Amino acid sequence: MNNIVEIRWHGRGGQGAKTAALLLADVAFQTGKYVQGFPEYGPERMGAPITAYNRISDTQIRVHSNIYDPDYVVVVDESLLETVDVTNGLKKDGAIVINTEKTKEEIMPHLHGYEGAVYIIDARKVSIAALGKYFPNSPMLAAIVKVSGVMDRETFMKEMRSSFAHKFASKPEVIEGNMKALEMAFDEVQ
Repeated sequence: MNNIVEIRWHGRGGQGAKTAALLLADVAFQTGKYVQGFPEYGPERMGAPITAYNRISDTQIRVHSNIYDPDYVVVVDESLLETVDVTNGLKKDGAIVINTEKTKEEIMPHLHGYEGAVYIIDARKVSIAALGKYFPNSPMLAAIVKVSGVMDRETFMKEMRSSFAHKFASKPEVIEGNMKALEMAFDEVQ
């Protein structure tokens, strides 16, 4: 990977899209990559649409702006398909990953004619099975790592365990639940 990989996240406040983007930047940095991970807010309130971004590269990143033509888009909340053109600027040789219970065929009419690859994952199902609650960010994080190939599964899982161990040292059950969600998501994304 010599070129910059750009990822745009669409979610709602409180769903963890910003956290997932920052975690991806953190684990990619730990593997020696140059990274950026940052959010863009509208009205700062729970449930409001948010956008977050990642840039990941093997070489120094000199651009410091929002991402207008991403390689990949992650949609954490499918209701945003009705109000936000999530495919705006998305490269045709890239992909979009959507958290949904629906089939690709049901989702396609909401993608404004996007002709690139479309991946779906039911992050709710994965999250509830692994964590007992609905936290879509861990499954969506694993899904975009798998789809984008920014790092291999083994490296990603190792770095995520290390990151979670640092962040949740006093809550080992949170670590194991999130690790299970990541593993399941790798297998569930289609």
